[in-house]
Amino acid sequence: MPEPDLALIEAAAAEAGAYALARVGAPGAVREKPDGGGPVSETDLGVDAMLRARLTAARPDYGWLSEESEDDPARLATTRVFIVDPIDGTRAYLAGQPAWALSLAVAEAGRVVAGVVHLPALGLSYAAAEGRGARANGRPIAVSPRAELEGAEVLANGNQLEPRFWPGGVPRVSRHFRPSMAYRFCLVAERRFDALFTFRDTWEWDAAAGALIVREAGGVVTTRAGDAPRYNQPRPLLPGVVAAGAALQQAIVARL
Repeated sequence: MPEPDLALIEAAAAEAGAYALARVGAPGAVREKPDGGGPVSETDLGVDAMLRARLTAARPDYGWLSEESEDDPARLATTRVFIVDPIDGTRAYLAGQPAWALSLAVAEAGRVVAGVVHLPALGLSYAAAEGRGARANGRPIAVSPRAELEGAEVLANGNQLEPRFWPGGVPRVSRHFRPSMAYRFCLVAERRFDALFTFRDTWEWDAAAGALIVREAGGVVTTRAGDAPRYNQPRPLLPGVVAAGAALQQAIVARL
């Protein structure tokens, strides 16, 4: 059932978030991941270890998929799996900027059923359980009802507005960005922006929790092709992501 899992990951996120927040400015050794994967610090790894120890002790039959853990194919044989990004927005964290997040989700049979995005430096925590709605710091939230793409406030990298993605012409939108993708989902979920999109392949841990929060806030999340995302795949990548209210999400996919 999603509610007990949600309570578990909320408590784990709060504990690990406090640890990460206390280490801002002193993250320990930092190295670059291979193949342009970005930086990882001792704090990233410490958060990962804390979360894995607590969550797998509480749910030993669940699989584990995390950005900072070596992948174990045993997760593919489990009914439920934790999908975790210990610190989403590591560059922001290392720079002392506040918009970094812990992203924790539980997926069952390919579908996310519980998710938390916790931003300790901003004092924000977003949470959702399937069929129970989404909330920010305990307050119910809902996506924007906007239907028109032209003039929309969107969260996207600049290269997502290159003409090659938009055969009918690049839409006239107001583009914004936040370093944590999980946080971008939440900003859409609470109607601070109308939509987010990325057309490049996206790691499951960057999207799982935030996508559920958007969905439970009344929005729709699909791949760039308009398909429902599936989680806990052998190669845990989604083929792009589009998230918005139902009408706007359809309008975006139709233009691609």
